[in-house]
Amino acid sequence: MSLELDLDLQVATTAAGLPAHADFAHWVEAAVADRRARCELTIRLVDAAESQALNAQYRGVDRSTNVLSFPFELPPGVDSTDPLADYIGDLVICPEVVQREALEQGKQAIAHWAHMVVHGVLHLFDYDHITDEQAAEMEGLETTILSRLGFPPPYEDDPPTEDP
Repeated sequence: MSLELDLDLQVATTAAGLPAHADFAHWVEAAVADRRARCELTIRLVDAAESQALNAQYRGVDRSTNVLSFPFELPPGVDSTDPLADYIGDLVICPEVVQREALEQGKQAIAHWAHMVVHGVLHLFDYDHITDEQAAEMEGLETTILSRLGFPPPYEDDPPTEDP
């Protein structure tokens, strides 16, 4: 099944080295896979201050973070045939954090970007990592999706090596 995707990419940061809209769309499509025929979502790229403010407001954690996921819930009385049902939610991603983490973890920045998008989209589909069982399921899905995209497993301890 092919996915009809409507991706609203909002850039509210001056960070350099951002992936292209087509990259984000490709990663979302891979994460959504066979879950839906149509999908709408917003990805907002923000600076550290906005990430910190949202993280404090919605999670009670007063620091910037890599990705925040805000799943959309259909209002009562709206059924799944309504076009509104295609909307799955919003991702808020902080490029400063994503790029810093990639550097600290010895990962290619593009691979870490893909991981954060896949991770965030899975949260929009109610996957979580609070318990060990949930984490194992979610991490397994992330690894499978990223492998299909040509990226290395995101949870390996050793950084990727470069060809000589």
